[in-house]
Amino acid sequence: MARPYYLVDVFGTAPFTGNPLAVVGNAEGLTTEEMQAIARWFNLSETTFLLRPTDPAADYRVRIFTPVHELPFAGHPTLGSAHAWQARGIQTKRVNLITQECGAGLVTVRRDQDRLAFVGPPLIRSGRPTEAELAEVLKVLQIDSTQIVDAAWADNGPGWIAVLLDSAAAVLAIQPSRYYPGSIDVGVVGPYPPSSEVAFELRAIYYDAQGTLIEDPVTGSLNASVAEWLFATGRATGDYVAAQGTVLDRTGRIYVTRDEESKIWVGGRTLTVVEGELGL
Repeated sequence: MARPYYLVDVFGTAPFTGNPLAVVGNAEGLTTEEMQAIARWFNLSETTFLLRPTDPAADYRVRIFTPVHELPFAGHPTLGSAHAWQARGIQTKRVNLITQECGAGLVTVRRDQDRLAFVGPPLIRSGRPTEAELAEVLKVLQIDSTQIVDAAWADNGPGWIAVLLDSAAAVLAIQPSRYYPGSIDVGVVGPYPPSSEVAFELRAIYYDAQGTLIEDPVTGSLNASVAEWLFATGRATGDYVAAQGTVLDRTGRIYVTRDEESKIWVGGRTLTVVEGELGL
């Protein structure tokens, strides 16, 4: 059975400047093991599979896989999947809104000028990490505790611990460990000077099955949970643009807005760069 697939660049400013995502359409009939094998073969941070929804309110259902496990939610896979689903020309159930069904529930995606944006899902874990957890973070980032301004669990699915440094320059200067014998996902954020093009710089460090630490180019889930934290602590008070991927020679740009209902929308540009069929 031929299944369409798309390689979508998400959060970039031009082709090949954001975070790539593989999207497999018409995924009915694929087993969990087959989906995991395909994701491992693509070897991107995530691969998604579009399915018929089980919730009547949803336009489609998506399953999200890293090369080693399935995720209930992730940000750039949400935007990239919505982009690929739109490419099929199917009418949405709500005008100008897409409703995605995933492991975390229903997620709303909207068209925002020339971008797509999703509503950040609620945190499933928040609060300050324990001293033992912070010690792990310091080992991963290879920094001293005095460099940390604040830290919090910012977990909306992938399991992020967020760390605030005093500046974007400090974030860019980090040289994280390449290996850590444990499962940990760390997000780092620091502010730019007020007159800068963007407000914050972010970096995302996560692990693979062998304990290798990998840096994600641009991370929607982290930006959503960090935005919630920044607004709650008064460090962000209005709409802003964040940068990510700078140290990887990417120009990721994440557009964060908070609406009148205090919902946080995380947006970015999406672009199909490869389209084809899987003969499975």
